[in-house]
Amino acid sequence: MSEYYNYIKSLHLIFVVTWFAGLFYIPRLFIYHIEAARKSSPEREILTTQLQLMTKRLWNIITWPSAILCTFFAFWMLHLNPGLLYQPWMQVKLGFVVLLFAYHIKNHLIYKQLQRNEIKYTSNYMRIWNEGATLILFAVIFLVILKSALNWIFGVVGIVVLGILLMLGIKLYKRIREKG
Repeated sequence: MSEYYNYIKSLHLIFVVTWFAGLFYIPRLFIYHIEAARKSSPEREILTTQLQLMTKRLWNIITWPSAILCTFFAFWMLHLNPGLLYQPWMQVKLGFVVLLFAYHIKNHLIYKQLQRNEIKYTSNYMRIWNEGATLILFAVIFLVILKSALNWIFGVVGIVVLGILLMLGIKLYKRIREKG
């Protein structure tokens, strides 16, 4: 294996972190944009313009480049260690990575809509949507650390429970916001 493998792995992990940072923050900006659209003028225009700029910078300067570089270094590692592709845990992990890319692309479509001031979702929907990256991150981290595809069923059950807890938390937060 290449003497540079751990450097490549480190760069892969750095870009995983920055990619997820973008995926965690972008739906928050979507929420703020959706809520700003309900404000009266001129506050609506000022907030919308600022949120579109912030979203554009996050998406094009951090999130997309991180996704591309993360993927580049992942393919490089797989090229250097192709045996990983035959590991059951890696096959399940790659399934979650495909799901992560689907989540990323859907965020891109929402981003494009909001850049055109087309609001198709509620802020409450986006609060739930915001947890998608969290669920995928949990699944991938446990697969990589435990390296067990046999226990992925327990992991899925754990993710479902985590999802339920997140949804309950979102509902509780909504009630608190409505009272306050």
